[in-house]
Amino acid sequence: MMQQLDLFGAAEPQKPAPVKTPARPQPAENGEADANGAEAAIPEEGAPPKGKKRGRKSLKELAGDPHVIQELEKLTLDKQYYSISEVAGMFRVNTSLIRYWENEFDILQPKKNRKGDRLFRQEDIHNLKLIYHLLRERKYTIEGAKQKLREDKRSASRNFEMIKSLQKVRQFLTELKDQL
Repeated sequence: MMQQLDLFGAAEPQKPAPVKTPARPQPAENGEADANGAEAAIPEEGAPPKGKKRGRKSLKELAGDPHVIQELEKLTLDKQYYSISEVAGMFRVNTSLIRYWENEFDILQPKKNRKGDRLFRQEDIHNLKLIYHLLRERKYTIEGAKQKLREDKRSASRNFEMIKSLQKVRQFLTELKDQL
């Protein structure tokens, strides 16, 4: 029985209503035709597994990965300048999003070489961490994050640092609990 693939509908495929069919012998395992001439259904090797979704992740899926900032804290920023692709890789976002944030937020001002490539300093990466925290973790809108940074960047940065330190303490305590 053929099913129509719904590309723009629900994320999970709908299960068809059970249809009662007369009992038939099981088809051969090796893909040969059975007595009625029907071939056995063999799943394609290139087909994605059921339940996995292709394409861009939604904000809910991205929010489910709170470890981006924690992983950034573990990285040692030993270089003086980072390319936009390196920075996008650190934050697990597209380079176009980094360029968009650069246009929207005044605190992001990476250096540009003669060719026009953006070179991010450690200060720029720290500001990107703050923007990422406001937009992706605290769920601020672009305008709300701009306003927050305009009004009191110092307190927003201090709150961000406080949250990071509390998360480190929490991680330490959970590791200690697991050891007991």
